[in-house]
Amino acid sequence: MGITELIGLDIASLLTAYRTAQLQPTDVIEEIYRRIATRGNDAVWIHLLPQAEAIAQAEAIADRNLDDLPLYGIPFAVKDNIDVAKMPTTAACPAYSYIPEKTATVVDRLLQAGGILIGKTNLDQFATGLVGVRSPYGACSSVFHDDYISGGSSCGSAVAVAAGLVSFSLGTDTAGSGRVPAAFNNIVGLKPTKGLLSTSGVVPACRSLDCVSIFTLNCQDAAIVWQVARGFDPTDSYSRQIPPQTAAIPSSFFFGVPKADQLQFFGDAAAADLYEQGLQRLKAIGGNLVEIDFQPFHQAANLLYSGAWVAERLAAIQSFFETQADAMHPVVRQIISNGLRYTAVDTFKSFYALEALKQQAAQEWEKVNILALPTTGTIYTKAEVEADAIALNTNLGYYTNFVNLMDLCAIALPCGFRANSLPAGITLIGQSFQDADLCKLGIRYHHQMGVTYGKTTSIRIYP
Repeated sequence: MGITELIGLDIASLLTAYRTAQLQPTDVIEEIYRRIATRGNDAVWIHLLPQAEAIAQAEAIADRNLDDLPLYGIPFAVKDNIDVAKMPTTAACPAYSYIPEKTATVVDRLLQAGGILIGKTNLDQFATGLVGVRSPYGACSSVFHDDYISGGSSCGSAVAVAAGLVSFSLGTDTAGSGRVPAAFNNIVGLKPTKGLLSTSGVVPACRSLDCVSIFTLNCQDAAIVWQVARGFDPTDSYSRQIPPQTAAIPSSFFFGVPKADQLQFFGDAAAADLYEQGLQRLKAIGGNLVEIDFQPFHQAANLLYSGAWVAERLAAIQSFFETQADAMHPVVRQIISNGLRYTAVDTFKSFYALEALKQQAAQEWEKVNILALPTTGTIYTKAEVEADAIALNTNLGYYTNFVNLMDLCAIALPCGFRANSLPAGITLIGQSFQDADLCKLGIRYHHQMGVTYGKTTSIRIYP
């Protein structure tokens, strides 16, 4: 029996296959569970739905009009700090685990749109880390090399997409957790504007900064999922609506890059070369390069872990920390315990420092429409991270930690491969509420790059 067609897991390909009756959602679910079984213990999943339950979801939408459900039969996963009713939420800490009665608003919107939930994914415990190794459920690897980190904290969500186990997934992003693992797995990571996707039903990391993020194979899919998932939620005190007037990113745009002496690749010359190639692609689609002073952004990034926002991580789990700190991952416990150092006075001083840096950054924003930064300066092996956990994690946040503090949105894009086959990423950063425009710009960038994403394989259709 010969293969007649190969169908990708991206949303457009699956919807077309459903419309033309080449596939049924149940076919896709069966293939996904076969792939999951083949991969074995890859540390991606904390809670995998039984296949029969996923099939039941597919069967429940079988009689619905496909045109009424933008995510009809599209498989997805969610990070296990996001609630799904009757499934445990662990935040990668078994002692913290609870079973919610209600599904998080953002997940419910995806299910109502026809999405099929496959399971809940691994993470750096309490979403504290950019590495993907701080979990008792195992350390995820980059899909391109088992010895290298997947990035975190949304490690399982990113790997699930990159490995072709789901079409998209939800992560969270406070310091870069929705972007770093996208870079290390050759996929797209959208970090929306704070408040556009509800965080009701999400275990807080830093409540005032947290965002639900989206991992996809391409920017079209990111835009689709964002459109379905967003919306004002009165149960989320940080929920926001897009204002009527939002500055658009023009087709001929100015993109800011740090001055040469402010770029950091931590000795990774290949990453520097790939970043330069990414900048050339932006020029080819109408971008004009402008050097900016990256210093205020970098100083803001440093505030995230050397300022009072560490205390906000403690506030999120204070009662658990006070009674069961010994049940936490030692590195996570060490980081969150630093929150005890800060007083209310320190907190206000941190607020003042951030506002001053925002004022300085505003002068740089007057020159450009977006920033174009390396997603990370380099990538590390698991062994390297284990040997120097906090310092290397800090390096990974060099280009990411400031984004939520400064109320920006961002999309992490693939940027090619090193000679050793490990991927690198470039991130486009816009001002608040420019999420849709960033997706459109990412689509143009994709067309210029002309490559596939993740490490996925198509679904085989037999005659």
